[in-house]
Formats: sequence, C-alpha cells, structure tokens
Amino acid sequence: MYKGRSIGVVVTAYDEAAFVGRVIETVPEYVDRIYAVDDASPDDSWAVIRRTAERINESTEPARAIADGGDGRRVVPIRHEENRGYGGAVKTGYERAAADGIDVVAVMNGDAQMDPAILDRILDPVVDGEADYAKGNRLLTPGDRASMSTFRFVGNAALTGLSKFATGYWTLSDPQNGYTAISREAIETLDLESITDEYGFLNHLLTHLNVAEFRVADVPMTAVYGDEESSIGYSSFVRFVSLLLLRSFLWRLKTRYVVRSFHPAVVFYGTGATGLAGGLAGLVASFARAVRGAESFTGAVASFVAGLVGTVALGIAIWLDREENAPLEVSPYDRPAEDVSDGEPSDRVEETPPRSVD
Repeated sequence: MYKGRSIGVVVTAYDEAAFVGRVIETVPEYVDRIYAVDDASPDDSWAVIRRTAERINESTEPARAIADGGDGRRVVPIRHEENRGYGGAVKTGYERAAADGIDVVAVMNGDAQMDPAILDRILDPVVDGEADYAKGNRLLTPGDRASMSTFRFVGNAALTGLSKFATGYWTLSDPQNGYTAISREAIETLDLESITDEYGFLNHLLTHLNVAEFRVADVPMTAVYGDEESSIGYSSFVRFVSLLLLRSFLWRLKTRYVVRSFHPAVVFYGTGATGLAGGLAGLVASFARAVRGAESFTGAVASFVAGLVGTVALGIAIWLDREENAPLEVSPYDRPAEDVSDGEPSDRVEETPPRSVD
C-alpha cells in the first residue's frame, strides 16, 4: 500500500532476459502486485520471469501480497502466445490489475531503464487525486535533458508538437515517455481495444484520455542514457506515428467538438487548414505563372491573404482548444521538497539511475 492506496506495476518484456529479473526484484516494497507481461519473447525472458516470480512469491507473506480480489501472489507472470506489441502488453497488465481491484497502476519497462527510486513521484499525482494519469517528462529543464543527444531531442520535440494537436494536452511534452501511472477508474472507463497495440500507443492513449476528459500530469525526471543503440526504426516509427496522430486529432475534434457538443474551435481549425492549404497552392501556382512570363501578381496577393487568414484562424483555434483543455492539465507536477509520503520512502531503491529511452 502507498498512502492508503493499493499499487500495481506492469512490467513489460520483449527480449529482455538480461534485465527483466532485475526490474521485478527492484520494484519498491510498497507495491502490492507486479504484473510481469512477456510479449511472446523469442529469448529466455519468460523463464526469467517465472523463476523470479517463484522466488519472490515464496518469500512474501500472503497477507502482504493480497490486494482487493487478489490471489496472494505479489508477482503475477503473464505470457502472450503471440506478439502483440508494447501497447498490447501494457493493456494486458492494466486489465488484470483492474480486475484485481488495484487502485493505481504504474508501468515500468523490463529493460531496466526506468529508475525504481522515483516511482513514488510518478504515483503521487494519481494517488493524491490531482490527476487520473501521470507521466514522466525529461524535457522540462536543461538539466533533465542534458544527456539527451541532439537527434533524440529534436525527434522528441517534433513528436511533442504533433502530439499537442492530437491529444489536446497543450502543456505536456515528452509524449514517448513510458514511465506512467493511471487510476483504476481511467482503465475501466477507456475503450482499451480501440487504442493501438503498436508504435504510438502512448500518444494514442493520451488522446483517448483527453476525449474522456481525464486529468493528466507531467512529472519532471532526468534522462539518463547508456551507449546502446535504439532498436526503433525511426523512419517507419515517424511515418506510422505521424499518421496515427493525424487520425487522432481529427477523431478528437469530431468527438469532443462536433458530436458531443459544438465548439467554435472546430470552425477555426477548418478555416485555418483551408486558408493555409489554399494560400500555399496559390503561391506555387503564381510562381509557376511568373516563370512562364504570365501575370502572377494578383494571384500571389490573393494567395498571401488566404494564407494570412489561415494562419490567424489556426492561431485562434489553438487558443480556444488550449483554453478548453486547461483544466485537464497538471503540468508540471512536482511534490514539495518538505512533503514526506507515508508510503515508506525507506523502501526506495537507492542506486545510480538506469538508462532511459524514447
């Protein structure tokens, strides 16, 4: 228990035989249940998970491990018969935790790249009732992102900008950060099946949280990287996620600002997109006419005006959208230094923070 709330942690694993056992073992003692989900790994991850679970469960008092509706095991091993992707593994853990009556569920990837010593900071906004979902953010201060390469930072910043449009959480950044916590109410309310299992799960989840009008908090944390190469194919990742974010943006506008209740932001977004597209197309056409020696001044002026109107309309749309969603954002969230939790802080694992990844 942590501050009177039952806590679950989903540990996701795919080809993490070298690390997943350590992740499970270093989850803080105040966590009631650990859901270790092997996503059909071709390596020995499942065997490591089972051995680690057996050892921890044998040494844990049943009364200590039982959460609401639980069966006495502190570590619950779960294996997918077929690979479902990162999102699929997280959703499996969410569903099992909600079925067990766990109040707040965090996610720690099985690659040992999320520091267990700061888990309480990720949990606090949800446990304290200030947010329904909390996520780490490595971009808030220069010090936190000091070890992030320029390539990673630029890519993360680009995805942050696109995600603001898609999700409606305009003050949040670092959307790819998977160190998260969510309330049981949010898990039970969301249609998890409609959220992608693949690349972009975290971005897509944020959009669904916004449409359900859940509060989201950004929690400052430091980025620490090792010398490893990322396994992500960035070209395919960016292409897939960009299209996913575009669809998410259009779905959010339709659901919140047209179907549920009309909001003028949708009109300004439409005007802005039309004006900018028409203005750009007109300028290109005017340039082509000028190259051929034909009259192009009038068309260029009209195109410039259309683009200007589109830019202004887009600015108004963003302002209206941001004002509408401001009550749903708790960013940045940071617990006061003098706050001492009753979640047994002495149980934290004090060690050099592991690496973090995008």
